[in-house]
Amino acid sequence: MGGQPIFILKEGSKRETGRDAMKANIDAAKGIAAAVRTSLGPRGMDKMLVDSLGDIVITNDGVTILKEMDVEHPAAKMMVEVSKTQDQMVGDGTTTAVIIAGSLLQEAESLINQNVHPTIIAEGYRTAAEKAKEILSSISTKVQISDEASIRKMAETSLSSKSATGNKEALAKISYETIKAVAEKIENGYRVDMDNVQIVKKQGGEIEDTELIMGIIVDKEKVHPGMPDVVKNAKIAVMNAALEIKKPEFDTNIKIDDPSMIQQFLSQEEKVLKDMVKKVKATGATVLITQKGIDDLAQHYLSKEGIYAVRRVKKSDIEKLSKATGASVASSVDELSSADLGFAETVEQRKIGDDYLTFVVGCKNPKAVSLLIRGGTDHVVDEIERSMVDSIHVVAAIVEDGQYVPGGGASAIEIAVKMRDFANKVGGRQQLAIEKFANALEEIPRALSENAGINAIDVLINLRKAHAEGKHNHGLNLFTGEIEDMKKAGVIEPIRVGKQAIDAATEAAVMILRIDDVIATKGSSGGSPPGGMPGAGED
Repeated sequence: MGGQPIFILKEGSKRETGRDAMKANIDAAKGIAAAVRTSLGPRGMDKMLVDSLGDIVITNDGVTILKEMDVEHPAAKMMVEVSKTQDQMVGDGTTTAVIIAGSLLQEAESLINQNVHPTIIAEGYRTAAEKAKEILSSISTKVQISDEASIRKMAETSLSSKSATGNKEALAKISYETIKAVAEKIENGYRVDMDNVQIVKKQGGEIEDTELIMGIIVDKEKVHPGMPDVVKNAKIAVMNAALEIKKPEFDTNIKIDDPSMIQQFLSQEEKVLKDMVKKVKATGATVLITQKGIDDLAQHYLSKEGIYAVRRVKKSDIEKLSKATGASVASSVDELSSADLGFAETVEQRKIGDDYLTFVVGCKNPKAVSLLIRGGTDHVVDEIERSMVDSIHVVAAIVEDGQYVPGGGASAIEIAVKMRDFANKVGGRQQLAIEKFANALEEIPRALSENAGINAIDVLINLRKAHAEGKHNHGLNLFTGEIEDMKKAGVIEPIRVGKQAIDAATEAAVMILRIDDVIATKGSSGGSPPGGMPGAGED
């Protein structure tokens, strides 16, 4: 009415509403999906990421790529969270989840342009996600922890898309044996605590030198050169106490009148330390591993007794040692008894590269184990570690859930085919969203085929035809370009990978779709990138 304008937001704040806000968010999310799309599958490409300090990361692991990208746009950050959630819950399928989320938003964009309300699209997507998980369960196959062949095939499928593909058979075997060692039997299956798997990576050697240690690697050397390098049939004392003279917690002064008292004072200290070592020796321990320090004099006495000792070991390693060797962690030398000792066939000091490490191996039925990862360069070792983490998570998921589904795009196509039939029964505007959900899932076989240099349209036509004929295990062989039974080909994955990818992608897409107003205050880190958000100022 020509009156004084009212300013609600601080000067310099930016606000986008309605279609502009939606378009900006969808474009940002699609950009993130496009960034990782070419890294999907066994024929996917790697990314080189260089940070501000010039450090280089070479990987095709979706979550690593997105973490290193230092994303700024708020909607793009939500896509990064999709990959992080997938990584935490399953350990694999991070790229798949992001691609599905990006595709869901791309499909939703066309419906928004046709004036379908975002709330209706969100409801349709949620309905479709529940149905997709039902379909996934219907085509799954049960598997037991004793079925080594099938579980190793799943680990190989995970490793096929990584740099470790040349050694996938050996690494898959290590992954299976690792999880089998730490899996705990519970009432209705198994539970796997990944904290019981210690990963130690050392540059040098070949990838084939990567090995499973049925015990623990302590990243420390023996405290005294006079101690034995190898202890066989070791009885291990594990402590979180120091073999040192305890210092008072308050200021003290000692008044000495007679010079001979100095010698008495020092002799008393020696006696205390000697008694500590005697108490350790009396338990029958041949190895002492402690979280705290060991006095120089105590080191000397331990060496004379032939006891192998290691000090200042990380608390997490102390806990793993206890689980691996069966030792009870003593909180003082006085508490230590022969009943607290653990056992290992061998405790030895080995030189790996430039470092001396203590290997505690040959534990009886260890509940914690170590993976020693080797490779020619630091970049190779880092990528093998990422590959092995994904692989052991996949094995853990299948051991806990006991169900797997076919890979190679077979599951995605089967869901898409059945989803379209389901959409016709739902009817109404939600039907449109459910059909778009089916289209979005087909982005997985499309990306797999494009990354392998195979015609994506031909692949999708042939896959749809096979699944319409009831061949629900048929997917794409990326090395021959043929459509074949993925179950027989051994290209299989845990059901949890697919279910979690669908859940995470749907939740992210729905959240982004429901945003119709973006208010970026001046100086906020989550605000617009320089030059405004994508789409700003467009009609």
